[in-house]
Amino acid sequence: MKKTLSITAIAAISSLTACAPHQQPPPPLPPKAGTLLQSAPLASELSIPQAAIALRITYNGTNGVTGSGLIPVSGEVLIPPGPAPQGGWPVVAWAHGTVGIASQCAPSQNPFSKRNAAYIAAWLQRGFAIVATDYQGLGMPGTHPYLNARAEAYNVLDSVRAALSGVPNLANKIMIVGQSQGAGAAFAAAAYAPQYAPELNIRGTVATGIPYMSPQIVQTMLTAAQHKPAHASKHGGKVDPVVAYGLLIGASYGGIDPTFDPNTAFTSKAMNAYHTASQVCLSPLLDQVKQDGLTQRNAFRPGFAKALAPAIKAMMYPTLKLAQPLFVGTGSADIDVAAAGQKALVHDACAAGSVVQAHVYKGLDHSQTVLASLPDSAAFTKAVMQGETLAPQCTPTPQ
Repeated sequence: MKKTLSITAIAAISSLTACAPHQQPPPPLPPKAGTLLQSAPLASELSIPQAAIALRITYNGTNGVTGSGLIPVSGEVLIPPGPAPQGGWPVVAWAHGTVGIASQCAPSQNPFSKRNAAYIAAWLQRGFAIVATDYQGLGMPGTHPYLNARAEAYNVLDSVRAALSGVPNLANKIMIVGQSQGAGAAFAAAAYAPQYAPELNIRGTVATGIPYMSPQIVQTMLTAAQHKPAHASKHGGKVDPVVAYGLLIGASYGGIDPTFDPNTAFTSKAMNAYHTASQVCLSPLLDQVKQDGLTQRNAFRPGFAKALAPAIKAMMYPTLKLAQPLFVGTGSADIDVAAAGQKALVHDACAAGSVVQAHVYKGLDHSQTVLASLPDSAAFTKAVMQGETLAPQCTPTPQ
């Protein structure tokens, strides 16, 4: 594996070309989580115009499934234009939403969506560098542990450690930001950080479309689905995304535990899409769900929650009391991650002692909420970066 460039070389050569042949490589460091293993320029078509420097990185991360041992994880670093502020650029640790569980779905290997490009550009324009993990198993060998809170938390935190150690002009002043799956990863990272990465100076967390999983919530969802009319799981002619997410949970768990029998969780009608889920990215999987006419009612067996109980347990956050303030943006029309579940998380996190500023965007769906939340998250971010005391907002009025 290509060795990480020295900080001096990176600072001198913005394109991060390899060290000159006459230079002696530094002696290898003992392997540890958060070590930058490799950095190289990111292809221009995979970056965005607002980034002056864009890198694809590989770093050592702790295996979040087992809780120990090192694995390589890939990701991206985007640097704003212009000179760095005194002390370096503050960092947004970006946690992406669901892309699929196949390795080729890694964001660092694919262009940004139009929405994500606009969202990330806004953070660059605010003066933040972006450190974006792909997550364990995406872009690298192994199964991606989809929605596994510990794995995603370690991925986010180790990516920042690696960037701070090997990319120049970054400051240890961190906002954790995520959407959908990534909102859960962001919350989990903030929850695990005091014990796992206490050296990181995390100022706050911004989450939009955040999942809140527990066996009770899953069982309630499944019970409701079984009592819906067969056509009710389709929303305005669109495929129910929850079916795809359920298939990804199952396929991911099947890749981690070879003893898992998918027939205990999914119907025979869903089996073709179940096998497809581990091979393609989200958009083709949604196409397969539509082609096969799958709904929650005809795809999930009543024993879904029991069969996938270990995977569902791994989605749970270790604590709901965060050390830093939390921003939550929810679309009232969100069907990907039920607005009621997001409201429940806000309630429970507030009750646990977290400082939460929650916002509900009337009539907006899962995706629309991301950009709509920018003005509110800008005010939140300015306050936490300046160390201001925030008033909790636990029962927001839809706006």
